[in-house]
Amino acid sequence: MDNNYSLDFEQPLRGLIEQMEQLHQLSAENNIDLSKEIKAIEQKISDTKKSIYSNLTPWQRVQLARHPQRPYAYDYIERIFTGFQELHGDRAFRDDRAIIGGTAFLNGESVMVIAQHKGRTTREKLKHNFGSPYPEGYRKALRLMKMADRFDLPIITFVDTQGAYPGVASEERHVSEAIAVNLREMSQMGCPIISTVIGEGGSGGALGIAVANKIMILENAYYSVISPEGCAAILWKDRAKAPQAAQALKFGAAEIHELGIVDKVVAEPVGGAHADPDEAAANLKKEIEAQLEELKKLTPEERIEQRYQRFRNMGVTENDLADGKIVPINEAAS
Repeated sequence: MDNNYSLDFEQPLRGLIEQMEQLHQLSAENNIDLSKEIKAIEQKISDTKKSIYSNLTPWQRVQLARHPQRPYAYDYIERIFTGFQELHGDRAFRDDRAIIGGTAFLNGESVMVIAQHKGRTTREKLKHNFGSPYPEGYRKALRLMKMADRFDLPIITFVDTQGAYPGVASEERHVSEAIAVNLREMSQMGCPIISTVIGEGGSGGALGIAVANKIMILENAYYSVISPEGCAAILWKDRAKAPQAAQALKFGAAEIHELGIVDKVVAEPVGGAHADPDEAAANLKKEIEAQLEELKKLTPEERIEQRYQRFRNMGVTENDLADGKIVPINEAAS
């Protein structure tokens, strides 16, 4: 856990860590053997961690997904891939830094990496528009994906956005159309596509780079049609009710995995990905490798069909709900 920042539900843990630090300092300054007391505190810290992080509420997981020290796209790219060569621009308007992308090597194999990046410092956040892409960001992503498809390079995407930028400039340049085109074009690509929600996965802004054969999500990330605050503002006219909205949306990793929205929940270190970015990246790399090996066994036509079926089977209609049995849409239509 970052000693300079803690969430409200982490305060008991922060207090224990401060006690342990005081014991270490007291032992060093006075040359006193306090190993027994330190060991007891360490055990209590371990037990408290397990208690806190094994019983998180949906809103607490949202807070972890937004933790300022949580690894962002560049952090995972530098730990998982080698030789990342970033490419820029949509060849129509400008380079949107909210979406980054380029070629890289995964265990020596060429891949195309595309990700939403928020930025950590104030300067970086402004540069990357807090991870909220403009339409040119999605058009840049599509340009890179088409390049990958042309050369049959696997596409690896990392999703981390509250949503596409909703400002006037974004609407003037047709952000909805840009996302829609990405959905259509990604659905028809024959190369393997793997997408992972590493933090926030908000609405069409996330889906614009996530029409994939395999979709994964980190344990403390979320994937939703709307942010908790946006949902609360619509339902209760009060953004302060975001915790209730998070509970109602059921957008946590475990819930959407049970619903079949994602294929895999990737484990995070105890305390969240920011507690040990190296371990978090190692876990994610292992899962990407496993999913990619599975997809490489399929032909381009089979990948397209598999991707079509996974999205076609999401959700049900009222006519599908008979005797409590949920029937996939495509089966009901036939």
